Amino acid sequence: MHRSVAATCGGFLLASAFVLGGRVGHRASAPGVMDSWSVSPAGEFVYVSGVVGRRPGSQELPDGIEAQVRQALENVRAVLRSEGLDLSHVVSSNVFLSDARNFQAMNEVYRTYFPSDPPTRATVEADLPLPGALVQLTMIAARPEVSRRVITPGGMQRPGLPYSWGILAGNTLFIAGATSRNPATYQPEAGDVGTQTRRVMQNIGAVLEAADMDYGDMVSCRVFLADGRDFRAMNEVYSSFLPVPRPARATVRARLMNPAFTTEIQCIAVKDPGRQAVVAGGGPPPTGPFSPAIQVGDRLFLAGMLGRGPDGYAPGDARAQTRQALENILQTLEAGRLSFDNVVDVAVWITDIRTARAVEQIVRETVPDRPVTVVGSGLMSTAGLVEIMMTAER
Repeated sequence: MHRSVAATCGGFLLASAFVLGGRVGHRASAPGVMDSWSVSPAGEFVYVSGVVGRRPGSQELPDGIEAQVRQALENVRAVLRSEGLDLSHVVSSNVFLSDARNFQAMNEVYRTYFPSDPPTRATVEADLPLPGALVQLTMIAARPEVSRRVITPGGMQRPGLPYSWGILAGNTLFIAGATSRNPATYQPEAGDVGTQTRRVMQNIGAVLEAADMDYGDMVSCRVFLADGRDFRAMNEVYSSFLPVPRPARATVRARLMNPAFTTEIQCIAVKDPGRQAVVAGGGPPPTGPFSPAIQVGDRLFLAGMLGRGPDGYAPGDARAQTRQALENILQTLEAGRLSFDNVVDVAVWITDIRTARAVEQIVRETVPDRPVTVVGSGLMSTAGLVEIMMTAER
């Protein structure tokens, strides 16, 4: 159960709040254009989603990438302060840029906010739902009582960009978006998608080992491919590194920050002997490249779900596919003895950014008062228009 609370200023709805498991979370009220955030029921992590560089109490976006990045990070800081946290507690970050050419300028500002031991991070180009927005941020922060350790594997150069290879928060390891870099020099290693994916997985393995984990502890991954035609070749190499059942996963097409790279993979691992796959309808354990969901303790990490019906097809427009994807997610949640009330984070990828408001409205009606990030990216299914990935917690 949760109750909503609203705050107004001059008749304008600023935010609403929900109380769940004794914790208070907040979200902004206007789909697709406002910042949103939530607090997990167990209280270990704070999820901050869909934050853009809009000035507080205003519809205005400042001019230029530097100003928008600065304002977006100030907005994140304000949210964290409301939960008794600051930017030093952030463990994972996703940066979505409307134009990859703004990468260097973004980093110059971003670095000043994380001068030491920055969070893990993945940065890709994507269509953003708010017109004029140049950057959109999604972050996860760990509460002060959760132990936090930066993971830098021996033999791996520290990243030359403002992120850490890994951060271990309690029993949860957040791994930065890994690309095909030589671990000793940090320089790109060229090659086809198979060659690059092998290097990516080796680098991820080094981070896991340094945290006293292995590939069998991975629970969730996001794969960003520069070219969707590389999907099959990436899967072959990716799967060869991972024992069954493999992590939950979403794979989308996105322009990467270095044109030399074909693949970027961002993952989460959890040290928990009770790790198990969850399949809707109690089907057999999955043997494919990803699992529908992985459950560890009280958390359920769901794969990116498409709007495919029972016949395997994804007919209809973005609205119809969104409703079907949510039905597919609900079946998986119920298989894990959870419901939409347990969802703590939502990521939505759409192929046509013009459908963002309609898609997000449906998602928010189904999962109210939860953080939602919506970005535009290509999907691996040619018929797919929407892919939705969630994290839930008992």
